[in-house]
Amino acid sequence: MNATQIRPLRSQADYDAALAEFERYFDDEPAAGSAEADRFELLGLVIAKYEDEHFPIASPDPVEVIKLVMEGRGYTNKDLAAVLGSAPRASEILNRRRALNLDQIRRLSRQWKIPADTFIGQFEQA
Repeated sequence: MNATQIRPLRSQADYDAALAEFERYFDDEPAAGSAEADRFELLGLVIAKYEDEHFPIASPDPVEVIKLVMEGRGYTNKDLAAVLGSAPRASEILNRRRALNLDQIRRLSRQWKIPADTFIGQFEQA
C-alpha cells in the first residue's frame, strides 16, 4: 500500500497490504486528530468496504436464533409457547412449518430482548 495515499482496494493483495498496515496501529494507536489517526480511520473504512463486498455475512436464520437463545438462556419450549401464545404455534415455528408473524417478532424482541431485525432474515420452511 502506498505510504502517502489510500485508495480503494481492488485485489486480495491490496486488502492484505491495507490490513497489515492497519494492524500495526493496534499496538500504537495514533493520537486523536492527528494525520496518522485520519489514516487509521480511512484504512478501516476501505478495509470494511472490501470485506462487505468480498466476505458478506449472511443474515441469521430466525429459527436458529430462537434455538440459540433458548439454549443459552436455559429456556424451554414451554417458555417459547408462553411468548408466542401456544405450544402448537411454538412447535410449528421450531419445526419450520410456520414463519414468525410481526406480532410474534415484536413479543420475542420485547420479552427476550432480541433485536427485532434479527428475525427478519431468511426463513426456510420444512
